[in-house]
Amino acid sequence: MIRKIAPLLFLFLISSFVVFYQFLSIPKNTTFDEIEFAKLALQLGKQPYAPYSQLATGHATLYFYLILLSFKLFGVSLFTLRLPSAIFGILNPLIFYLILKKIFKNPLPFIFSLIFITMRWYFNFARFGFEVTFLLFLELTSLYFMFQFLEKKKFQNLIVSGIFAGLVYNSYQPGRIFVLIPLFLLVAHFLFKKGGRSVILYFLIPFFLLILPLIIYLNIHKDTRFYQQFYPDNHEMTLQEKGQFFMRNLTSTSGIFNINGDVNGRHNYPNKPALNPILGFMFLMGLLIAIIKIRERNNQLFLLWFFLSLAPTLVTYPWENPNMLRTFTVIPSVVYFVGLTIKKLSDISFLQKPVLKKVFLIVIFIIVGASSLYELRTYFVHQAQVFKEAFEAQRDITDYLK
Repeated sequence: MIRKIAPLLFLFLISSFVVFYQFLSIPKNTTFDEIEFAKLALQLGKQPYAPYSQLATGHATLYFYLILLSFKLFGVSLFTLRLPSAIFGILNPLIFYLILKKIFKNPLPFIFSLIFITMRWYFNFARFGFEVTFLLFLELTSLYFMFQFLEKKKFQNLIVSGIFAGLVYNSYQPGRIFVLIPLFLLVAHFLFKKGGRSVILYFLIPFFLLILPLIIYLNIHKDTRFYQQFYPDNHEMTLQEKGQFFMRNLTSTSGIFNINGDVNGRHNYPNKPALNPILGFMFLMGLLIAIIKIRERNNQLFLLWFFLSLAPTLVTYPWENPNMLRTFTVIPSVVYFVGLTIKKLSDISFLQKPVLKKVFLIVIFIIVGASSLYELRTYFVHQAQVFKEAFEAQRDITDYLK
């Protein structure tokens, strides 16, 4: 029992430290986006339930009800505005570890979860009030219960997976296509089996019930935020111009990992690749391994998740790309591909001797430790300086809400 709990406890302590260390000092100020989010949340408390709000350029409201709850419980402050994002930032590595336990043998899931926690791309967004950590929490939870169902064949797990997939749809806009991920696993296992279609309904019914209010609203009212960013709907552009935009997005987004990252100082140290050289190399090798071994179900799953997470940026105006916020949910796939490289190295025949296996694990821990220290230093030493300008609202948040 202690052996099962110990890795989760250790991951919880590490993620809590990374997320809450100098939590209100880095970044010290707030951004006007966060102020608008706070206004949106407070407005929700003055009206009946609404699945969508036109405030703050337009958002599905699920996450903002959590901010409202935080305000009601602890008062209105910068800390309570950022608290929901931080909580889900701490929980995500634990759920990711439980998913990896179903794919890899110990101690690899723990090593890969350490990589996940200490990726600057990941923990940066857990430290201020954006909703992407919540989105990823919902996606990981839906996927975890889908794995649970496939393993134990208990239909309550399938229903819960459908519920969380529906909640994903009600969260940040890029998550609306996530449902294809758990549905892929479900269809691959059951579509051509006897009674398979009825099994799929256990997932789809709760999913559709949860997304119905938002769908009804968006059928009546236009999603202004979506259409402002969705250039294929721009009727003033030629097909050739749209093709050029797509190619520009494809180039910038594919280079986000190892060449040029996001220029937005809130998202990234401007232009710095999203992955450090250690992770960047292992990511490319793991991506190649997954493509070569694409017949393996888990490789198919994470490749699909990888490309779906990048897809929204390909249809938004290119001057907003590369964008580490909209592509945030690609992180689990990136870590999975890094893990495939480590797994491939660990499977080398001469490393199967017990002594060499221990040496290999020590080397991997040293490499992962070096990568983690590099990420933490980049964030707390260098990116922290960028935040002084990127987070432009310097007064107390309550002053802006009066």
